[in-house]
Amino acid sequence: MLTRSDQTVPDCLEVLEDIRPIGLGHIGFKDVGVPPDVLRELVVQIRAQGATTYMEVVSTSIEASLNSARVARDIGVERLLGGTQVDEVLQILAGSGTTYHPFPGKPVGHPTKLGGTPADVEADCRRFAAKGCAGVDLLAYRATEADPIELVRAARRGTPGYLLVAGSVATAAQIRALAAAGADAFTIGSAAFDGSFSPLMGGLRSQLRAILDACR
Repeated sequence: MLTRSDQTVPDCLEVLEDIRPIGLGHIGFKDVGVPPDVLRELVVQIRAQGATTYMEVVSTSIEASLNSARVARDIGVERLLGGTQVDEVLQILAGSGTTYHPFPGKPVGHPTKLGGTPADVEADCRRFAAKGCAGVDLLAYRATEADPIELVRAARRGTPGYLLVAGSVATAAQIRALAAAGADAFTIGSAAFDGSFSPLMGGLRSQLRAILDACR
């Protein structure tokens, strides 16, 4: 994710060009931090690199979240993550090429924290799948009242779709635990930008290579 502290980095286009040699296949951003015209260009450039595009909704008001869904649809984002207004967002995205992966559980605030039990998460995932969502965006490591890996296992039981874990993924051990629990993917941003994923490495490209190595 071209994000830090839960928002898209202002120099996202320059960063994208700098990391082009890595050949990432999945690149995303948040709905806050830069204006829609920059997000539009970002989608164009990510797709030009042959990568799948993701946008995560972290806006806290209902209207802002729905507007972000409209923006995602209009700029051609392939996977829209986050938010909780499932019926409204699915209606906005109907007929477009954008799939929807809402937050299960009880997300609150910004940076977003996740309340709710594994049972809550599993029930939400089943409900979202029944409505036609392509998967979920689980804030497992932002959990305030449950074990993160138990939430991942619950989400895996509940969704037949794409299970993506977002937020505060920062170590190789977490990546291995997520894979073992059934997650299909994860997002990482701040840990790459601040150099904390691999503290001995000096640059963003080196951080990303270390992250890819942890996925193998």
